[in-house]
Amino acid sequence: MAMALAQADRAAAAGEVPVGAVVVATGGRLVGAGHNLRESAQDPTAHAEMIALRAAARTLGSWRLEDCTLYVTLEPCPMCAGALVNARVARLCYGCDDPKAGAVRTLYRLLEDSRLNHRVIVTSGVAAAECADRLRQFFAKLRQPPI
Repeated sequence: MAMALAQADRAAAAGEVPVGAVVVATGGRLVGAGHNLRESAQDPTAHAEMIALRAAARTLGSWRLEDCTLYVTLEPCPMCAGALVNARVARLCYGCDDPKAGAVRTLYRLLEDSRLNHRVIVTSGVAAAECADRLRQFFAKLRQPPI
């Protein structure tokens, strides 16, 4: 999760919502990393998870990420949760819950839905305080009136 937090810090430094993600293959090899780029890229799909999954697929030469774990600082949204299912990611470890868009445990439970063709093992609350703190600080700074 430390690598995902570092990606979140890169996002914040670029003025993006501080969410970071990394994909780790069996054996601990980092195969993909990303942070939010929606504002910079003006791309609604440029979430940290999507960028990390794309990088992992390029690195591994396959869209099937069956032996991989995604670490992300914020609970994935419906789009990203769907991408995890479609990529056949084995495991997800995420930091803090997302009460507005969480599709893993908060609003929806897409990764364990038996109607889908794949299920993902989930570990939530990994470094949750650090992950949530980055988001709180970012949004508090945005709400400050200009001097």
